[in-house]
Amino acid sequence: MNLEPSRQTKKTKSRAPASISTKAKASAAAQTRQPVSPCEEPHMLIAKRAYELYSERGYRHGYALDDWLEAEREIVSQLPPP
Repeated sequence: MNLEPSRQTKKTKSRAPASISTKAKASAAAQTRQPVSPCEEPHMLIAKRAYELYSERGYRHGYALDDWLEAEREIVSQLPPP
């Protein structure tokens, strides 16, 4: 009896580079951001923005901390003072 787990590999689709129009839309959206509502969860807002920065960079790995810190600076600067 063979008790070894099966080793199936997943086929992944290669990601095509983002088109210029997509990058332009992302840039325009970043410039027209509304002030952050104090009732929204800042951690989630930072995570979403960090992912946007990651996608703007063309999904290149190795910059997660930089993306997070930049997103945190942006979101915290939009929060109303306590």
